[in-house]
Amino acid sequence: MKQSAQGGFGIDAVCVGETMALLVPDPPEAPEDADSFRLLAGGAESNVAVHLARAGHRVVWHSALGDDGLGMRIHRTLTAENVRCEARFHPERPTGLYLKELGTEGTRVRYYRRGSAATTLGPEDADRILEHAPGLVHTTGITAALSESAAALVTRMLTTDRPGTLRSFDVNHRPALHGPHHTEPLLEAARSADVVFCGLDEAEALWGSRSTDEVRALLPEPWLLVVKQGARGATAYSEGRSWSRGAPDVEVVEPVGAGDAFAAGVLHTLLSGAPIDDCLDEGTRLAGQVLGVHDDIPPRTRPGVGAVAASQSHGTG
Repeated sequence: MKQSAQGGFGIDAVCVGETMALLVPDPPEAPEDADSFRLLAGGAESNVAVHLARAGHRVVWHSALGDDGLGMRIHRTLTAENVRCEARFHPERPTGLYLKELGTEGTRVRYYRRGSAATTLGPEDADRILEHAPGLVHTTGITAALSESAAALVTRMLTTDRPGTLRSFDVNHRPALHGPHHTEPLLEAARSADVVFCGLDEAEALWGSRSTDEVRALLPEPWLLVVKQGARGATAYSEGRSWSRGAPDVEVVEPVGAGDAFAAGVLHTLLSGAPIDDCLDEGTRLAGQVLGVHDDIPPRTRPGVGAVAASQSHGTG
């Protein structure tokens, strides 16, 4: 069993990827009708980092930001969540931005990230990341699509086998970002990781896999593979066994961020040394919290206590 409770130097996890400034109409309505917006921070990897930090883990977020007000805001926001920010500020490239367009048919996310500071991430960053000797490194297919250098960073992180460090990869397929030329690179990245999260819809769109068993047959290498099935829940595979869980029984306000919450719940419980059953339970519970709000990260349950920490049933490592 390939598990690790914590890193050699006290860092439980390093999450690597772009975080952007996020504009959300407030109150929730179409942006063309909105008179005011809330300014938040959002990114798949930093969402996972915040959830893990709220659960009591020692977490580093590694990235690059523009030397601008939005970059400073992101840094301050993540630091306030007890995430250690390891981000360089680029003097000539901006911080990425995205906007939630809330409509009658659901939420659409529009990105403004071309040429952002995070596109300068490269394979040389892997050395600094792994110097932490973390129990876990986590990244996604989004990072792999930012630039050729960022793709090289993902490859180096996932192919460097450091004893005691789990390599986690969430496919996070974004058709508008990836395009058809990322099909094979995403497959190779998933095959290189120890822990993989992939939606069944993603696997079908990318590789033609139409069942969870077909996804496992395509990806036999990961020690733990979790296939998300939307409203049908999720199925996990590890060491010749499989486990399934139904979707959270909640009224869905918005799905954005729920996948990150699910991954964080699984990873938190995995780092705590719990069995796969408990990992799926915690991932499902945390995803349910995010499905019920408009934000990528649910508000804290009370000052100084994160939503995970306030109701978690498993101790941290």
